[in-house]
Amino acid sequence: MMKAHTLWSLLLLIPALACASEDARTIMEKVDAQQRAVADGTLTRSQLSSCKFGLKDKAVACVEEPRVKRMESTSRQLGADKKDSQSIAILLEPASERGIGMLTYTYADESKETESWLYLSALGRVKRMVSGAAEDQEPVSLFGSEFSTEDMENGKTDEYRYQILQEGDYDGTQVWVIEGLPNEARLRKSRYSKIYFWIDKARYVPLKVQAYDKRGQLFKRILFRDIQQLDGLWLARDLTLLNVQTSRLSTMRTEAIALHVTLDDDFLTQRTLTDFAYRERELERLRAQFQ
Repeated sequence: MMKAHTLWSLLLLIPALACASEDARTIMEKVDAQQRAVADGTLTRSQLSSCKFGLKDKAVACVEEPRVKRMESTSRQLGADKKDSQSIAILLEPASERGIGMLTYTYADESKETESWLYLSALGRVKRMVSGAAEDQEPVSLFGSEFSTEDMENGKTDEYRYQILQEGDYDGTQVWVIEGLPNEARLRKSRYSKIYFWIDKARYVPLKVQAYDKRGQLFKRILFRDIQQLDGLWLARDLTLLNVQTSRLSTMRTEAIALHVTLDDDFLTQRTLTDFAYRERELERLRAQFQ
């Protein structure tokens, strides 16, 4: 028979064991911290393609010739907790769109809306873009792709309530499946009523994300592939977003990346959109650090 003091010790141990398991918020904060570290002082060259999709031999595939663009983008994190972000993306190809640029600022402060500006090189002017979060507005899209500014945000964990729905195997990897429900302030400016995350337990990176619209219907699915470790940080070099409501998909493939680059204070401003000589001078300096 088990001794009384031994049984009591085991009972005391049960809460400690439960606490040792990470809760959903802790997991998502680790995921977000890594994403913010990747985005803080980064230059990437990427290929962005979009098409109408359908099923071919039971697999998702383009049913039309994809529209392909190539771009370079830089980003950095700001603020005491590095939860504010600034990013800029410039199109390199096709030649007819070369120089078109998009500048985006996001803020940890729930009361501040995401700010975006689009530079149209053919017109030589900068256009301020609305946030696009309301139901009667179109979201701010990244160069006409299915990726929106909301899909690219980080530093927003305080605006969600999280819970672990299940744990198990996903495509050969052990994951947590975590539900994120936006708080009231977030819900007012978001197009999503809930988000599900498949989080790699070993690397704290998302492998799949599913976002649902305000009616609770599946809206978008994002798949994260080609997970690599650079400078101690895990990142996905291949993202595919399927908009299941429009049957369109977009893929963003990172061709080259440089982490921890030093950015000129003026670079993530409208000056970079409009001043070609300044932009190219700074980009040439940063390109030397590509991996």
